[in-house]
Amino acid sequence: MLQIVNTINSYLSDYILVFLLVAVGLWYTIKTNCVQRYLWKGLKQLFGGFSLHGGSQGGGMSSFQAVATAIAAQVGTGNIVGSAGAILVGGPGAIFWMWMIAFLGMATIYAEATLAQKTRVTDGEGNIQGGPVYYIKTAFNGQFGTFLAGFFSVAIILALGFFGCMVQSNSIGSTIQMAFGIPSWVVGIILVIICGFIFMGGVDRLASVTEKLVPVMAAFFLIGGLGVLIARFQYIPETFGLIFKYAFQPQAIIGGGFGIAIKTAVSQGAKRGLFSNEAGMGSTPHAHALALVKNPHEQGRVAMVGVFIDTFIVLTLNALVIISTLYAGNGPLANGYVGEAAETLKNTNLAQVAFGVVYGSKAGAVFVAICLFFFAFSTILGWNLFAKINVTYLFEKKHKNPLCLQLWYLSSLEQSGKVIWYGHYQICLTS
Repeated sequence: MLQIVNTINSYLSDYILVFLLVAVGLWYTIKTNCVQRYLWKGLKQLFGGFSLHGGSQGGGMSSFQAVATAIAAQVGTGNIVGSAGAILVGGPGAIFWMWMIAFLGMATIYAEATLAQKTRVTDGEGNIQGGPVYYIKTAFNGQFGTFLAGFFSVAIILALGFFGCMVQSNSIGSTIQMAFGIPSWVVGIILVIICGFIFMGGVDRLASVTEKLVPVMAAFFLIGGLGVLIARFQYIPETFGLIFKYAFQPQAIIGGGFGIAIKTAVSQGAKRGLFSNEAGMGSTPHAHALALVKNPHEQGRVAMVGVFIDTFIVLTLNALVIISTLYAGNGPLANGYVGEAAETLKNTNLAQVAFGVVYGSKAGAVFVAICLFFFAFSTILGWNLFAKINVTYLFEKKHKNPLCLQLWYLSSLEQSGKVIWYGHYQICLTS
């Protein structure tokens, strides 16, 4: 069974997924006349509304809270484990293909956020609900649309609410155990308690946490990463040179024929890029639908900032650290994956070793463990919210159109034949 699943997964991710990501991103780029040109306006809009104390938004979120929640979901293990794995398997050139996918993905996520804004609904308690299920049903009427929306809901609940959170929590547990010697099951219990407290506070508490957590964790990682790059400053030109060189000559470092090598580099960039920035995955539109903005276009611009921060800043910084320490300057992987280096440098450990080159092995392991904790923890918060929205969609009680009786009344007497103010009560009976 495992072999069958791996074969199907390999075919889907190496061929179909790459084609769809590129095709959809290119389609929206063309149809929107390269909406990526609005990135600067999105940045000004985001940081113009920056606040660590946005407060309750009455069933929704401020634009900054929404994008902070989206970034919380986007910036996860994919930024450390994903980029490290892509480099290890596809070579430094995989980062170039990540950039290409992310550029096109900015148009895709703009469309997702805009559609989520245009099709969102408000429930009976005044809470905003939105996401792909709502624009799927808007686009496809009848039973076909209902089936597609239901299938998406089940898939996203399983992928994010269950399996995805397992990946994030497992990464936290393994890195904390490696860095501090704390058993992973103890870390799991602590995570359950903290997350449960936040979840029980609803959207308001989650938004309050993410708007503070995301800037802090981003600043912490940026400072640590920039410290490594400053120490390895002389290797920065070579680092960028390796990325562009092995994007088109991957066989020179990962071995094999050119066709297999280039397919590996591109597919690794696409797969890991999607896992990192989630453009086209249908997850972050749930957060963008909650934003209280003047028009959908505003939130679409801000949504692109999420992909920019995730891939072009956080993921790229991690990749530059890894390549500048382990590949450039006759690093242990400069001549290909041979000997003990290939056996010991694995995914998360790859990042820990890279930071350890400058900070020392122990400090490098601790730094990556702390970063991964915040990254994965924030992703768990965002993904749980997205899964919950779809659970609500599937299992909320559907009411028929209510029978309403409106009772109009005058609040003042007529003056000169005109009513100066009036109002009404409305009584509705629902099944």
